[in-house]
Amino acid sequence: MNTNKNIARTAGFIYLIVIITGMFSLAYVPQKLIDWNNSKVTFNNITSSPSLFRLGIYSSVLCYVAFTFLPVFLYRLLKNVNESHARAMVILALLSVPLSFNNLQHKYAVSTLTGKEFLLQNISIEDLQSKLMFSLHQYNDGILLTTVFWGLWLFPFGLLVYRSGFMPKILGVLLMLGCIGYLINFTGNTLLENYSQIGIGKYMSMLPAVAEIGTCFWLLIFGLQKKKNGK
Repeated sequence: MNTNKNIARTAGFIYLIVIITGMFSLAYVPQKLIDWNNSKVTFNNITSSPSLFRLGIYSSVLCYVAFTFLPVFLYRLLKNVNESHARAMVILALLSVPLSFNNLQHKYAVSTLTGKEFLLQNISIEDLQSKLMFSLHQYNDGILLTTVFWGLWLFPFGLLVYRSGFMPKILGVLLMLGCIGYLINFTGNTLLENYSQIGIGKYMSMLPAVAEIGTCFWLLIFGLQKKKNGK
């Protein structure tokens, strides 16, 4: 039991790193620097705060590295519940990692457009702004594609949590709903041009956020609950 508690808390700590770095790079930095409707403002924001933008890239790298180890520890914790489901959880989670790393090239392209003047002397400022927004939209599209696997891995994970007997069933339900939330947003953003205006997207995004933050803190603070009657 103590070994499982240690594994659970280690997984919780890694999950916390994923959540903090993910929120910083995917929410905080874009909110501070990016105006999706104004390329000039965005260009000026990034050129005036290059350290924050680069810190966002670095934070993404930390997030993806941590996420590489997270399913491995969760596998060790939950494989006795159902090993085939645990393996599916790991595979689906890890499939997102190379996609995520490859997608960061678009942010490095933005850094080039704003920080290497000697390479861009013959390009007008308007073209630079246009190319910068194109790279940011490419990055955003890459994130959308990656959310397929960010969602899919949560279903076997949630099923394992639900059936584990030592973790709250509600967390398992929320994790499976988080999978559905990710997939609904992916489908809506891909198929419907005005999906962002409908308003359902933010509610769908809340499902995985609540599920993963709740699971993280349960693992981190409580570890494994003792079974009744010492069993």
